[in-house]
Amino acid sequence: MFDSTCKFLAESFSSDFASWLLGEPIALTQLSPSELSLEPIRADALILLASEQYILHIEFQTEPDPNMPFRMADYRLRVYRRFPHKQMKQVVIYLTPSTSELVYQTTFEIPEMRHEFEVIRLWEQPTQPFLESTGLLPLAVLTNTPDQAQTLRQVAERIDVVPEMGVQSNVAASTGILAGLTLERDFINQVLRKEIMQQSVIYQEWKEEFLQEGEQTGILKGRQEGRQREQSLILRLLTRRIGDVSPALQTQIQALSLDQLEALGEALLDFTEPADLVNWLQDNRAS
Repeated sequence: MFDSTCKFLAESFSSDFASWLLGEPIALTQLSPSELSLEPIRADALILLASEQYILHIEFQTEPDPNMPFRMADYRLRVYRRFPHKQMKQVVIYLTPSTSELVYQTTFEIPEMRHEFEVIRLWEQPTQPFLESTGLLPLAVLTNTPDQAQTLRQVAERIDVVPEMGVQSNVAASTGILAGLTLERDFINQVLRKEIMQQSVIYQEWKEEFLQEGEQTGILKGRQEGRQREQSLILRLLTRRIGDVSPALQTQIQALSLDQLEALGEALLDFTEPADLVNWLQDNRAS
């Protein structure tokens, strides 16, 4: 979910990201990975934005990835093959603090080849620039702020004065999702208006995806024969939402009734961390 949220922000507010990463508000449009001719790597997380002169390649990461240098070199060559005369800026943006040496890697090297790219560790970035651009507001709480809670309040104040309701709801939902990397869900819900977040494209897409998959597997039809498929769908969505689900939690989910599974399917749309699942299961134990 963090990947798709960051991708949504970069594509929806491309000029804000261009101002931040390229130094000027260049108009950028989405570039499909299919235009690079070869099978893309992690196309779901790949962000490619293009103008007449530039290709901006962004990778957002919550965890260090040892394959990142190769991926950056690989895409640089693919883009060069397709657009040999365009300049290319490649940036890996790490969202959460890490002491791993991998988050400092900016080169890919093999014999007779060296490729360089840029790395941004959000926790080292000053907060103020992120409070000045609508598209960057959701990232502000992850920057070098002495008080993340206060920063979230500042972001909420700026979201409230965004004139377009659709933009307001999308930025609020994105902020809520990314703030879940560092802050408690209860506090986030206190600061950000949940009814506004639920109107966002991101929230609605997740809900629609769940409903469509649920209908295909019989999850919402209450059929006993669909129980195993229902549990499988719930676990798959949970994994995408909050990461791997422990065997102990899987056992608790398997003990839920059909009605409880359906309720969990709706509730997980608001989950951002494993603790949300633990709390929900504690409040909705199988009878």
